[in-house]
Amino acid sequence: MTLTRRHVLAATAAALAAPSVIAQQAWPSKTIRIVVPYPPGGSSDIIARAIQPLLQDALKQSVIVENKAGANGNLGTDFVAKSAADGHTFVLCDVGALAITPSVYTRLPFDPSRDLRGVTMLAYSPHLLVVHPSVPANNLKELVALSRQKDLNFAVTATGSAPHLAGVALQRAVDARWAYVPYKGGIQAIQDTVGGQTQILMNGMLATLPHVQSGKLKLLGVSKRTRMPLIGDTPTLAEQGAPGFESGTWQGVLVPRATPDAVVHKLNTALVGAIRSAEVRARLAGQGAEVVTMTPQEQDQFFAQERKRWAQVVNDASIKLD
Repeated sequence: MTLTRRHVLAATAAALAAPSVIAQQAWPSKTIRIVVPYPPGGSSDIIARAIQPLLQDALKQSVIVENKAGANGNLGTDFVAKSAADGHTFVLCDVGALAITPSVYTRLPFDPSRDLRGVTMLAYSPHLLVVHPSVPANNLKELVALSRQKDLNFAVTATGSAPHLAGVALQRAVDARWAYVPYKGGIQAIQDTVGGQTQILMNGMLATLPHVQSGKLKLLGVSKRTRMPLIGDTPTLAEQGAPGFESGTWQGVLVPRATPDAVVHKLNTALVGAIRSAEVRARLAGQGAEVVTMTPQEQDQFFAQERKRWAQVVNDASIKLD
């Protein structure tokens, strides 16, 4: 049998492709790392630890959660962006906050649109506007009036974070006056507001509601279009003088851009199955988070829309960091 040049080229291409195909078929072949780019205790960390045992059971592989906090989530996200694109390392973060990052930072070691791709959204948790119990305000109108009479500090998870920009957008909508105090994560911001070092906080419901339920923080409003039975008759911020106002945290998963489609879809299936389980769904619902899943394409589209939306807010507020 005579081998033509075409036969040789075809055989060579098949040989080169074989390892990649085998790797995809064998996924996962080693420990899976869920990187949470924030300190423990926040919304992303809560969700990561809720789905970790279910993912481990479904994939028959070890799954670990690693908190790589720093630089408003950029440290851990950059780590994932530069990791091997094999589906064994992914970031679970606030996708809305990640969409804000390119507009806030003048120098960023990665570009989320270029270096990462979506796998699925997992959950949505609206922001709660809360104050220390000593603050003499029981609704947004009273808080705005108070802010014009005395100095108030507004705790934010970090400069340029989603809660920070939500606070800026709300402040502009109702003409309030307060000073922002940035922290290195939501838990620190919550702790200082509970302690009275700061008076106002806007943060994801998942991490904040327990402190409202314990009476350590006073709830003034929710940043959702409709009221939530879980928090009784608490009015939305839109009802209280900020028409159309809506914000929150969108926890989702992203992987390095070059991760093969086959692996992304397998990971999507595993994650959707875990987050939609009755156990996790009930746990999150009890803390005010709604399970929301997407296809990889839908998440990428959502990310692009959020990046455009918040770029205008960042520009108007002149928020820039190196």
